Amino acid sequence: MLNSLITSKTRLRLLIKFFVSQTNKAHLNGLATEFGESTNSIRKELNNLFDAGYILKSKLSNKIEYTVNSNHPLYETMHKVVMKHLGLEDIVDTVLQKIGNVEKIILIGDYAKGIDTGNIEVVLTGRDLDLDYISNLEKKIEKLINRKVTFYLSSKFLSEQQNIILYTNEI
Repeated sequence: MLNSLITSKTRLRLLIKFFVSQTNKAHLNGLATEFGESTNSIRKELNNLFDAGYILKSKLSNKIEYTVNSNHPLYETMHKVVMKHLGLEDIVDTVLQKIGNVEKIILIGDYAKGIDTGNIEVVLTGRDLDLDYISNLEKKIEKLINRKVTFYLSSKFLSEQQNIILYTNEI
């Protein structure tokens, strides 16, 4: 969806990195390593996004740290577009339509860090979650969004790893 609208793969990766979660932060060299691209191409796109006001930069010792500008007038819209592009809205909608007693839907793994690897990891918390049904649901969602989806079931989520809460319904 977005790759036909935004032709620069670097810019698309940066938008995903920063707009999937407002807590994501990055440095130029870290992004170059993560994306496997030159620092010059990353720097050019970071400057374009900074000039447009989509990201902020702050100097920490001898490094510049980049974060999303959550006060930008288009932040919410861009966040929703990125979530839709990754298929995360479809996951939430499908899970909530088909399964009862879901307390939380939590994104973990690479996507929570803003890295589009094609493998989405989701933790479902709640009571009486049907493992067989969820296994079938994985396959349906994978066809819907063209990405690998792995669900983990839990009665409570206690992980320290980076995560994004996609849905919560504390009972």
